[in-house]
Amino acid sequence: MKPHHLAVPLAILVAATALPAQETPDGAAILARATEAAGGDAWARAKTLTLWGHAIFYGRRGAAPRAKADDYRMWRVFNPDRKAAHTAEGKVRIVANAQGKPMFTIGYDGATTWNERGIIPKAEADAFWATNFGFGIIRHAADPGFTADRVPDDGIDGHPLYMVRLTDPDGGVTLFGIDKASYAIRTMGFATPKGWHVRTYDDFVTLTHPRWLQARHVTLYYNGVKANEVFWTDTRVDAPIDDALFTPPK
Repeated sequence: MKPHHLAVPLAILVAATALPAQETPDGAAILARATEAAGGDAWARAKTLTLWGHAIFYGRRGAAPRAKADDYRMWRVFNPDRKAAHTAEGKVRIVANAQGKPMFTIGYDGATTWNERGIIPKAEADAFWATNFGFGIIRHAADPGFTADRVPDDGIDGHPLYMVRLTDPDGGVTLFGIDKASYAIRTMGFATPKGWHVRTYDDFVTLTHPRWLQARHVTLYYNGVKANEVFWTDTRVDAPIDDALFTPPK
């Protein structure tokens, strides 16, 4: 798999997205700017996304990695009418392999969640997705029923952030940190069955056809402790995906 053409460094987006210094944007304006920086309507209304890279997984104790996947892939089919931030919607499959051997796979076909061992009971599946789903809801921030409230500013790794609390129509809350200079989405956080979950995003590149701002380094934390890191090296937007990828095993 090859990525779309890498074109525009993140820094070039600053001039295009920055608000005049005298303006004090509200939550909705900040998220609108974040959407434009991410790729505009093509980003917000993307139909599919395929990502490929590698990942590092850490254990509950100790500093050394628990496992490494040198082949880590995710396929997504988005639900254009998504209303809830932290439930399974659309279709998804994630596969992790190490040195040619499978580590794990998990899929959702729009109704059923499954892994390499078979069908996952609904209650267990709901808890899993509630722990993992959340970023994509920002694409729907301007849809009816969503509210975006600005909360105190913050910062990460030297980048000042606007902080915005996005509430979906079902009452699900997600906290987003938006870079004040580039309007890139640099952090998100939400409450999960495993505790408070935070993701950070870095090493951005802008793809073309369509324009798409992609973070190539994603770090996931639960209750302040790093759980895993993902390094994306290949990205495909709106490429066809074989529906069989999401079909549960028989």
